[in-house]
Amino acid sequence: MNPTNPLPDITAFYIQEIGALLFGGVFLFLYKQSRVVYFGLWAVAWLLRLLAAFFGFELLRTGHFGWLAPYAVFEFAFAIVLIAAARAGFASGFQDWRTVLRLISILPIFVALVYAFGWNSRLEGYHASHALVLSGVYIYNFMALRKNAGLGARFFRFSLLVLAAAFLETAVIFFYLYHTGSAPEWARYLQHETYIDFTLHCVLAFAAMAMWNESQIDRIQDLAAEVDHLRRENRQSMDLDYLTGLLNQAALARRVEQPGPFEGVVAVCDMDNFKDINDRHGHLVGDEILRNIGNLLQASIRHQDEAFRWGGDEFVILFHNQLPEVAQKRMVDIEARLRDFRVRGHGVLPIRFSWGTAEARERVLREALDEADQKMYGMKRERAGEVPARERPPAV
Repeated sequence: MNPTNPLPDITAFYIQEIGALLFGGVFLFLYKQSRVVYFGLWAVAWLLRLLAAFFGFELLRTGHFGWLAPYAVFEFAFAIVLIAAARAGFASGFQDWRTVLRLISILPIFVALVYAFGWNSRLEGYHASHALVLSGVYIYNFMALRKNAGLGARFFRFSLLVLAAAFLETAVIFFYLYHTGSAPEWARYLQHETYIDFTLHCVLAFAAMAMWNESQIDRIQDLAAEVDHLRRENRQSMDLDYLTGLLNQAALARRVEQPGPFEGVVAVCDMDNFKDINDRHGHLVGDEILRNIGNLLQASIRHQDEAFRWGGDEFVILFHNQLPEVAQKRMVDIEARLRDFRVRGHGVLPIRFSWGTAEARERVLREALDEADQKMYGMKRERAGEVPARERPPAV
């Protein structure tokens, strides 16, 4: 049969219309779920393809070339919208509408040229140019999505590439028929939506759903990681003392209740003259002193060690896996630095600092904490001269 005057294939027409509805519905669903402009533009494109299929069927049924103009308008509007989709990408909005407006402005001129070309070359020339344009559009979408990772995105891009190759092959066949002037019987079916095209578009639609599912899984994982981060930050903020920035008494209580032995050295320290400073200089100065002591303690320990404000002007340091003599030297250094402590507007304001340390030696933390606390009070009483020298307990 001469493909310049083919009989309409009603089955192919129904397949094309049903396919356009199906694919448009899939992309509309994806757009409503994700609000990604790319999917929304694909849904609009398939609506245009639905209208184009009707005019194409009338063109083949009547053989009147007056149907070629509306057919070409909607077919190439389909291509323009797909170009816009490639420009938009997977952003939630589409800002650069200038490309679409420029393409729409030249659409009447382009359609007029295509109409004249189709009138002179009959349908082979029109379908060749149309297939070539669609091949280029699918290639453009393939290139525009090259940054999208994931198996679903790769499958979607592969489907675009296969469709581009299929339409390029169709264009080559029509160009060949246009130059030879004769065609075999099967060539007339190329002017309809073929079963191969329908199958490839089905694969494309399912690949789009897989890509969307993959993006949703990635989004859920990102949200879960963000929630976990916020939960850790919230838990950490609940464990922090707002004034000193150290861990608070509640955090120390939970740490003491943990089962198993503690490996390391516990230090308990307390300011001897903090009440006098508060009474003489006021609570604002006292708060500044506590804040700076917290910074000093935090800067004087390792990353794996822990510093707590036990309450008031009393602090606890846990030196993990540390030797007793090293922990004692660290406490001596802290005490020495506090002797030169300065307060803004008041100059040097020495801080007297009593402390005691205890090595856990595979004991539970509570026992080591009690021992360090007793040594700290022993040092405090010794400095206050409350205990005779022969009865004084060792400081460390």
